[in-house]
Amino acid sequence: MRVDKYLKVSRIIKRRTVANEACDGGRVSINGRVVKAGAEVKPGDTLSVAFGSRTLTVEVLSVDERAQKSDAPAMYREI
Repeated sequence: MRVDKYLKVSRIIKRRTVANEACDGGRVSINGRVVKAGAEVKPGDTLSVAFGSRTLTVEVLSVDERAQKSDAPAMYREI
């Protein structure tokens, strides 16, 4: 799954356009490597997103095309 879509589906970022802008701005990295919005995410990857002065680092546990709001936190684990 594309990283911008994963960020939206997992509810880490609320809108896909905002996730896409974060990727284009170099604020998203997978396994320590800055990526574009089209990069693939798979279970076991470490995903880091910079929000201003705070950086959220999560481990990807599952990749689902659709997830209910209640199921979204089960897609990742904060590190």
